[in-house]
Amino acid sequence: MNKTFNFFLVSDSTGETLDRIYLALKAQFPDNNYKIHHFAFMRTTTQTATLIEACKKAENPVILYTLVEKQTTNHIINECKTFNIPCFGLLDYLIPQFEKIFNQKATLKPSGQHQLNKEYYKKIEAMQFTLQHDDGQRLNTAIDADIIIFGVSRTSKTPTSIYLGERGYKVSNIPLVLHQILPEDIYKSKAVKVGLTIDPKRLSDVRKTRMTILNDKKSSTYADMSNIEKEIEEAKKLFNSKKIPMIDVTRKSVEETAASIIKIYEIEEQKINDH
Repeated sequence: MNKTFNFFLVSDSTGETLDRIYLALKAQFPDNNYKIHHFAFMRTTTQTATLIEACKKAENPVILYTLVEKQTTNHIINECKTFNIPCFGLLDYLIPQFEKIFNQKATLKPSGQHQLNKEYYKKIEAMQFTLQHDDGQRLNTAIDADIIIFGVSRTSKTPTSIYLGERGYKVSNIPLVLHQILPEDIYKSKAVKVGLTIDPKRLSDVRKTRMTILNDKKSSTYADMSNIEKEIEEAKKLFNSKKIPMIDVTRKSVEETAASIIKIYEIEEQKINDH
């Protein structure tokens, strides 16, 4: 019988860094069962006492933390030693090492990565643009995007766009419909353009699932295999004719697709800088 592990993700900020590391660890050990508990904005020993009590009641507790305030950190470490709770500080090793490399002391400021600076407001602006240009909206200003994503329906255009938007990229995503002609300005824009494609059988399954969820019985051609094959074939012809790089999302997560798009973006940006 597989064990159940209770992961306590403890941060002095939002905890988003821990979430990604937890998911990466979990993926390497898929045979176990996991429960996740978030303890964000942890900055006092009173809060840590609540954390330790919760761990003591849990089955196979494990603490992962990103804390920079030493009193809070030391309290957790000491309590974990007392009650034999595995705990791992993800910054405990890195910060001292980088203090040596940079020859300066770390600020040890909680939420240091969430300052209301120029970069922060750039991300907010990017998210606003991305949401306003989702699913073919505002085609007249789509050319102002950093990245334009093309693809037939249900190729993860929206979640990929939002993921990129959260990272500061202004993204427009445009659905491709059979025999539809888009304004030529879209293709001539300076934005980096990417086409998403997918295995027809996989796309048919995704669309059927969506139709079931929405109780949609009218869209007879939406999940039809022959129609889907035509859509994908026409999309690929478009990508080839416009020299738009393609990414097959059949077995890719949103994060993997976004990483591939960022790589394409960086290559195109480097080409511009080299000229």
